[in-house]
Amino acid sequence: MATPVVMPQMGESIAEGTIVRWIKKVGEPVERDEPLFEISTDKVDAEIPSPAAGVLTDIKVKEGETVPVNSVVGTIGQAGEAPSAPSTARHVAAAADKTDNGGTVTSTSAAPAQEHSGNGRRRSSPLVRRIAKDHDVDITQITGSGIGGRVTKHDILGYIERAPAARPEIARPTADRVEKLSVMRRKIAEHMILSRRTSAHVHSVFHVNFSTVEKLRQQKKREYEQAGARLTYMSFIAKVVVDALRGHPILNASIDGDNVVYKKDINLGVAVALDTGLIVPVIKNADEKNLLGLSRAIADVSERSRSKRLNPEEVHGGTFTITNPGQFGAQFGIPIINQPQVAILGVGTIEKRPVVIDDAIGIRTMAYLTLGYDHRLVDGAVADQFMADVKERLENFDASEL
Repeated sequence: MATPVVMPQMGESIAEGTIVRWIKKVGEPVERDEPLFEISTDKVDAEIPSPAAGVLTDIKVKEGETVPVNSVVGTIGQAGEAPSAPSTARHVAAAADKTDNGGTVTSTSAAPAQEHSGNGRRRSSPLVRRIAKDHDVDITQITGSGIGGRVTKHDILGYIERAPAARPEIARPTADRVEKLSVMRRKIAEHMILSRRTSAHVHSVFHVNFSTVEKLRQQKKREYEQAGARLTYMSFIAKVVVDALRGHPILNASIDGDNVVYKKDINLGVAVALDTGLIVPVIKNADEKNLLGLSRAIADVSERSRSKRLNPEEVHGGTFTITNPGQFGAQFGIPIINQPQVAILGVGTIEKRPVVIDDAIGIRTMAYLTLGYDHRLVDGAVADQFMADVKERLENFDASEL
């Protein structure tokens, strides 16, 4: 029996999805739950697994096309079943060169690197493909040491280190390059413009001493690593924020018409930077987790965001967001609120700086924290009281919570 492949619904509010690329081609075998195609929605990018084992016999929706959820995009047939002729023709036509009305031959854009096995191609993870793209490396020229010839991170980094002179130089562009906005980039733009139009943005910046946090982090980071977690500054910040939100519930609320909705759960969004944009996975019931639990949760959703393995429900339902422009060196950022939330915390770079302590100059680990809040609901005094609470908790972090 043939098995239809459908566009999944990646969340309650998602009505459509765009096929970014087909990982398998018509006629290729596929195992159940093996990545089959990659989609992009306004909330998340994801690799979609095959619903059955067999052969991909039909591709109904080409790369770059957007279709409603639950639309049939392809068909999985039984092993040995021949591809259907009409779909094969469409598939070949989509990949072939096109001729315009003037008779000039133009080529379609090359598809991104794909995971394949056999036929001289190499399997690889999204991380490896991203490294290859960044360094202009052809993965097919690398012998993989992983299972089934898979090219590992170690393989590609070793290749880059050993043969820098063997790679071709990147030619200087001769003209401006024009590309369409990706689905994610377009949706981010729409969401940010909507937020600016909706909320009355105001920002408060606090200078925070992280010296106590740094001391505790150095003392405990190895113990946390042995427990399978990374004890980062973000772990401490997340713990302090969720604790402070209990005492300042208006910052964990939203506006619904003429009503204020005070959320009973604290669902913490943690912004993760991707090559293609920004995604905000959500840690549900973050206030129920201790420092170790938050450390594990942050590392988990961050890693799965980058490898496109988030579940639909993990990008919905956030009540407060933390974003970290400081990881790239920014002293502080002025973040835009993530609707329908009413506040967002921006974390600046955490570094040693000279500061005045009891009329003397000392060196301390410092950072700027910026709270963006919706002045329709949150007054400056309330926002600053919340930030003063966050500052006090970080500067005097309770070691018993480690």
